[in-house]
Amino acid sequence: MGADKKDLKTHHEVSLHNSPNDCWVIINAKVYDVTNFLNDHPGGDEILLAAAGKDASEEFEEAGHGSAARLMLDEFYVAEINPSTKNPFLQPPFHQQIFFKSSIKLIIIKASHPGKM
Repeated sequence: MGADKKDLKTHHEVSLHNSPNDCWVIINAKVYDVTNFLNDHPGGDEILLAAAGKDASEEFEEAGHGSAARLMLDEFYVAEINPSTKNPFLQPPFHQQIFFKSSIKLIIIKASHPGKM
């Protein structure tokens, strides 16, 4: 999987692939097209869609994926990421986005069911 210049993708290019019909993620400086895996992901498609177009390396590692998951990545490999293209101001870390979405859901649930929580 050695990458030459033509195999490199920019962070911006990856960020454009952020929908259920076109879902790319970055994991450990490699780009993966996980569109066809959305329905099969054991954690649900919501996890992958929240990471669509972003770097999800930290979350992938923290989830404790085993060797089977790591081998599966080869099937979805697109290219290496060009590290010089990262703009840290483009997105908050993925885990902060998940926390924010979870917090919003909790607020909505509490508002919908006052006194039941």
